[in-house]
Amino acid sequence: MTQTDNAGPVISAVETVLDNGKFGTRTVKFETGLLARQAAGSVTAYLDDDTMLLSATTAGKHPKDHFDFFPLTIDVEERMYAVGQIPGSFFRSEGRPGEDAILTCRLIDRPLRPTFKKGLRNEVQVVITVMALDPDQPYDVLAINAASLSTQLSGLPFSGPVGGVRVALIEGQWVAFPSHTQLEKAVFDMVVAGRVTDSGDVAIMMVEAEAPEDTYELVLNGATAPSEEIVAGGLDAAKPFIKQLCEAQAELAKQAAKPVQDFPVFLDYEDDVYDAVAAAATEGTTAALVIADKLEREAALDDVKASLLEQVGPQFEGREKEIGAAFKSVTKSLMRTRVLRDKIRMDGRGLADIRPLHAEVGVIPRVHGSALFERGETQILGVTTLNMLTLEQKLDTLSPEKTRRYMHKYVFPPFSTGETGRVGSPKRREVGHGALARRALLPVLPNRETFPYAIRQLSEAMGSNGSTSMGSVCASTLSLLQAGVPLKAPVAGIAMGLISGEVDGQTQYVALTDILGAEDAMGDMDFKVAGTRQFVTALQLDTKLDGIPAEVLAAALNQAKDARLAILDVMAEAIDEPEEMSVHAPRIITVRIPVDKIGEVIGPKGKIINQIQDDTGASLSIEDDGTIYIGATNGEAAEAARQAVNAIANPTMPEVGERYLGTVVKTTNFGAFVSLMPGKDGLLHISKLRGLAGGKRVDAVEDVLSVGQKIQVQIAEIDDRGKLSLAPVLEDEAPADAAAEAPAAE
Repeated sequence: MTQTDNAGPVISAVETVLDNGKFGTRTVKFETGLLARQAAGSVTAYLDDDTMLLSATTAGKHPKDHFDFFPLTIDVEERMYAVGQIPGSFFRSEGRPGEDAILTCRLIDRPLRPTFKKGLRNEVQVVITVMALDPDQPYDVLAINAASLSTQLSGLPFSGPVGGVRVALIEGQWVAFPSHTQLEKAVFDMVVAGRVTDSGDVAIMMVEAEAPEDTYELVLNGATAPSEEIVAGGLDAAKPFIKQLCEAQAELAKQAAKPVQDFPVFLDYEDDVYDAVAAAATEGTTAALVIADKLEREAALDDVKASLLEQVGPQFEGREKEIGAAFKSVTKSLMRTRVLRDKIRMDGRGLADIRPLHAEVGVIPRVHGSALFERGETQILGVTTLNMLTLEQKLDTLSPEKTRRYMHKYVFPPFSTGETGRVGSPKRREVGHGALARRALLPVLPNRETFPYAIRQLSEAMGSNGSTSMGSVCASTLSLLQAGVPLKAPVAGIAMGLISGEVDGQTQYVALTDILGAEDAMGDMDFKVAGTRQFVTALQLDTKLDGIPAEVLAAALNQAKDARLAILDVMAEAIDEPEEMSVHAPRIITVRIPVDKIGEVIGPKGKIINQIQDDTGASLSIEDDGTIYIGATNGEAAEAARQAVNAIANPTMPEVGERYLGTVVKTTNFGAFVSLMPGKDGLLHISKLRGLAGGKRVDAVEDVLSVGQKIQVQIAEIDDRGKLSLAPVLEDEAPADAAAEAPAAE
């Protein structure tokens, strides 16, 4: 559709309707020509009219030919006005991107980057602005499609379109573009991106998937468990939706795309350099690639490269960068050929072999939980910290999630790869790895009623050579159990790879278990799978191929399951059930009180709750439903606070003769009022103070007692209105006669 106005812009638009059967339809609309017309390409994308994104693609005029990579930047700008909110920051303005925005940037970058022409060095930036948002709708998948289309319109050498869809398994059906409300009933949630090949099939380029928080309970209640076969079926279910979205993008591109401009391309090397490098380096590189140890192998390859520069450098003076790039290519070719022909990997392992495993817990003193997990040269330290629910993370986001009880952070210091580098705030990759590990563990965490703690998990990479994110899943499971967290099931993760190529005229696909960092860089797929013994909890897939046959992907999933089960066996040897909580961890107990008693526990201006906290040393947090979380550094303090709360909200009537260590809260001319517990006072009449004055008459209460003083008393009488009369408890003296007459508290 094209709309023309004599006084306004020319607007082109197209829409497509995705049919979810009994779950209704979703309408995706793309429009161009109204906003951001000075960008190389701009698109507004709508989901059911209530959600609107602007994607603008621009390109630098001059190539960054000194770069040896394609300088693509994806930015997502979350505008709080999109949901009618004022930012919660001190300055009331949007600050650095939040986790949702960063993860969306990664979702877009991963399928888009491989579709640009190889050798492009002009800086390209895609900015997605969230302008209007139905709070019940995720915007990230719509952003993938918008970014793809604005790039197609820009005139850049781009082999799109790329389509993205979220599919969730709800009541046995894969539903496209599910709402947050619908996701609460899902047992699996997948974002899948791909493009349509010349054959008309859909090539899957990227997958980001997880089992939502309630999956475990849903499966126990009869829902379909997200097994490897079910997950593979979900990928197939996503393909028709991706094709539909790609066709809609292509239709608008026909109407409004700029002609593809001629951008300079900087190839990594020319054929003459490659031939010379291959002739000089093949023998030495082949020998180096069979060295199992990473550092030794890299040192040997460095020696080969240095020798290579001496041999062929003089032939190609000024083209040293080409020699280095060609050497990388020769190394990659030799590694892949050995795997395809001989089924032997660069460290000597078979295709499905896992490197040596090691797991132990309790490696750091005083912390609430700690564990070390090693898989070959990948070494992850997991540390668990527990605290009050008041310390759960507060989120200022566009999504419905405003608090986060389980926080998972991932740190990748440069020393983990034997290098120097910047340390400090996490980069996008670290944010992504922490989020992946968090999603893998979320379905097995106990709920807040069962385990009323805020949990912060930190994964520190101590050594890296292949999938530290999956190592983080394993280390985190171990440290959570050591901290006493009652997980529903242990979770482990493994990274899979793929090598493809022609052998004797036939295309072969070889799946690799537990890939090395070099196999990731030189292979065709990075496929990370985490899960319990029963089902998959998280999955991440990136591929450099046009597509992976379904049977190959299914076989890789099952190969990953075999590895996962073997890792879970090793982890169970280190710890197989939650330990007793550390003496250094806080103790948190839960009390339920009637809602109409909340005000009494809080007291005027917080007087009562503050008194309980001051007297016991515990911290109290009260929920709107009457749930009170009591936290303390030891069990005695928590129990004392619970008794104080129950005395107010769930009281048992005091009895004559009961003794208390009370606090004098007020003195008058006829006696002292003593607080026995929060909300319960009694009167110690002046006539009862003789014993405290050595048997002498007391003329003024202040001569014997002062406000704030602690005194041991017992209940002498309770009148019809529940007023308490007290008597002091004297050392080496029988209890005062409970029947002795004394004025009741007024």
